[in-house]
Amino acid sequence: MASGEDVVVAHDIQSVLSSSERDYLVRNNGDQVKIESLKGKRVGLYFSASWCPPCRRFTPTLVELYNEISAKGDFEIIFVSADKDEDAFKGYFSKMPWLAIPFSDSDARSHLNELFEVQGIPYLVILDENGKVATEDGTEVVREYGAEGYPFTPERIKELKDQEEEAKRNQSLRSLLVSKSRDFVISSDEKQVPVSQLEGKTVGLYFSSFSFVPSAEFTQQLVEVYEKLKAKGEGFEIVLISVGDDEESFKEGLKNLPFLSLPLNDKSCKKLARYFELSTLPTLVIIGPDGKTLHSNVAEAIEEHGVAAYPFTPEKFAELSEIEKAKEAAQTLESILVSGDLDFLIGKDGIKIQVSDLVGKTILLYFSAHWCPPCRAFLPKLIEAYHQLKAKDNALEVVFISSDRDQASFDDFFAGMPWLALPFGDSRKSFLSRKFKVQGIPMLVAIGPGGQTLTKDARNLVALYGAEAYPFTEERVKELEATSEEMSKGWPEKVAHKSHEHELVLTRRGIYICDGCDEEGHAWSYYCSDCDFDLHPKCALEEEKPKESTNQEEENKQDGRVCDGEVCSRA
Repeated sequence: MASGEDVVVAHDIQSVLSSSERDYLVRNNGDQVKIESLKGKRVGLYFSASWCPPCRRFTPTLVELYNEISAKGDFEIIFVSADKDEDAFKGYFSKMPWLAIPFSDSDARSHLNELFEVQGIPYLVILDENGKVATEDGTEVVREYGAEGYPFTPERIKELKDQEEEAKRNQSLRSLLVSKSRDFVISSDEKQVPVSQLEGKTVGLYFSSFSFVPSAEFTQQLVEVYEKLKAKGEGFEIVLISVGDDEESFKEGLKNLPFLSLPLNDKSCKKLARYFELSTLPTLVIIGPDGKTLHSNVAEAIEEHGVAAYPFTPEKFAELSEIEKAKEAAQTLESILVSGDLDFLIGKDGIKIQVSDLVGKTILLYFSAHWCPPCRAFLPKLIEAYHQLKAKDNALEVVFISSDRDQASFDDFFAGMPWLALPFGDSRKSFLSRKFKVQGIPMLVAIGPGGQTLTKDARNLVALYGAEAYPFTEERVKELEATSEEMSKGWPEKVAHKSHEHELVLTRRGIYICDGCDEEGHAWSYYCSDCDFDLHPKCALEEEKPKESTNQEEENKQDGRVCDGEVCSRA
């Protein structure tokens, strides 16, 4: 811990970890270990708890690292529990191969939390052999570098980052796929294939998981593309990099694929995920014949264009872009909603409605599902706008495109809708999801009377303006925005409000939940960007009414815990 800018405190391990009645730590079998035995060692203080999901996810990673480096004899980890009772502590500690502060010594645990200013867990602070803090970001260092990060000093982390930058500058297929202990990949029958046999080819590094449905669906299409390219004699290979699979699912899945693969749980898997900043599955990184990265992820291009996306060069993508522009210009309603004999939609009681009957109308494609809370929340607003527009005899129709998991859920959700739908399980749904790049639901796509796409953001337009958003053209949106601008004239640019400690600024905000009245707002908010705090203009400009807090709220504030992403902290 720093005292001033340049002075670093050296903690005395004996005094930090002991108490007046205890000079030992414990193992999960009850054995006591003298604290003095840690003298001269590097020590990681692991603040964690069984009730914390991010902790439970991180602990196996830390166990793997500990087992790898503990044999050096100069590193130890001490578990500092935030569990609520001793049974929970013992159950969680039983999975840990290191030492712990006894659960009964709550004073020592509280003191360590205060000393190292623990704000959230999991939290891993690592002390060097002299008791000085090597890093307070131990969890991130372990996630990113594993045992390679040892001894976890700033100098070591800088060295690793410099190595990564050097590797990017001098990238080759060997630098990506070869490690100190391995110069091969494996085939589907687990035979070793030298990486040297892949050099000079275009190689796809395929980050995927057999247990993840989107990956499994894409894998089938990727196999088709791969086999077509191999049949043409193209120099193309795919190397699978498994993410999160267990041994059984990996072996079972790999044996049915024509791809090569890195061995399961090979250290290079995590290293490559970090190197390519993996953020989604499936991801297919393309490495060119010269060993340089051609594209960071062509999964979407393969979904849209199949084998035509090969060889994944900038020139090929420019060519595909021009083709897409031409397709967009020639798009009709039938070109997107008709596929072979599937030329109909369904209404109530399963009545078939021909797509040709809808030509010339504005069509809203409503991607949604019963299991999705935001979808259920948006549905009443869309129904209200729909009825208002139909009452004016507007040439409008909505088509429900379901992501429900079964026919019963589809039937139940569709029963409350006054419009049309694609039949449940219809193959056109996959095409439409790819075409309009549906990443989340609800999503509302507006198709104009001529068949062209007007906007993929019709959900926000309906939420903001209701039926007034019709006909969803760019011109109509500009009119609505101009009206919104006019509405805000005369409002102060900034206000101070009793409900928030910072000044609030009049800001365009789209859709939000007002932190004053807990109701939905749109278009304008008095907003604090530092705190992500919104107030309706009506709430900000009206005289504030005092809000009474209940005893329960006070209790929640005192003892509440919030888990967000990879950290759990007190509310």
